[in-house]
Amino acid sequence: MTFDQSSFAMDRIKAEIADSFDEELEMEIDESRLETMLADMEEHPDREQMERRAYFRELFRLQHELVRLQDWVVHKGLKVVVIFEGRDSAGKGGAIKRITQRLNPRVCRVAALPAPNERERSQWYFQRYAAHLPAAGEIVLFDRSWYNRAGVERVMGFCSEQDVEEFFRSVPEFERMLVRSGIILIKYWFSITDDEQQFRFAMRVHDPLKQWKLSPMDVQSRRRWEDYTRAKEAMLERTHIPEAPWWVVEAVDKKRARINCIAHLLDQIPYEDVPKAPVVLPDRERHEDYIRHPVPPEMIVPDRF
Repeated sequence: MTFDQSSFAMDRIKAEIADSFDEELEMEIDESRLETMLADMEEHPDREQMERRAYFRELFRLQHELVRLQDWVVHKGLKVVVIFEGRDSAGKGGAIKRITQRLNPRVCRVAALPAPNERERSQWYFQRYAAHLPAAGEIVLFDRSWYNRAGVERVMGFCSEQDVEEFFRSVPEFERMLVRSGIILIKYWFSITDDEQQFRFAMRVHDPLKQWKLSPMDVQSRRRWEDYTRAKEAMLERTHIPEAPWWVVEAVDKKRARINCIAHLLDQIPYEDVPKAPVVLPDRERHEDYIRHPVPPEMIVPDRF
């Protein structure tokens, strides 16, 4: 490895670590603190800080819009399904986190199903997914979906080619049925390069906080990159239908992928502000006989910090 290559690799590793810290910031920071942080960045600007500042600003703006969309979905009783597919480490989970971060979990929930058990394997293939479809006023984000059959199940030999062919015949009709029933169905494929997946897997191997993300199945997927490519191409070709088209998110740049995906999602569902009555807090009632009793010391969590 040359010096330039080594320097580039270190820059990528630093950027990956910084992105992990940014994720924690996003989970905690509020708008006033964001403005303070951005002001500090402006005093010592460099390209990386400028890019992070632009990312934070746009992310918060889009999350405000997601809240407006959520209110509209509830107000109109819409039923929304968003499917997130892609190779392992493509960034699906990171995008889902940013979408759900400021939304009401009673309205917007994530369906991330484990491998089917013995009983589920004997059911109609779509049955266990149908149980997670939304009611009126709900958004469901599928972190992987029924498209497991066209991807990991096919590549890893968990189903037969006859099963796959039946899936390809059935899924367009299944999705048309969902759309006819009033469900808004949006499908995203997160696309990364061979080199980028190799890098992200290597980061997981060496990061104790992320090693749990690297399953034995993920390790196998590295070896079978080309098999996954052929499976993906067949899936997109045979299930890209007018009623529920596929949208491909270029995901090598994680931050850009999140912003692009959220902005595109917002464009798919026309929404408006929902009229809301002003919230007025009532005065607290006070009674002379009210006594707040002390908590027994043995019940209190020790103060270690």
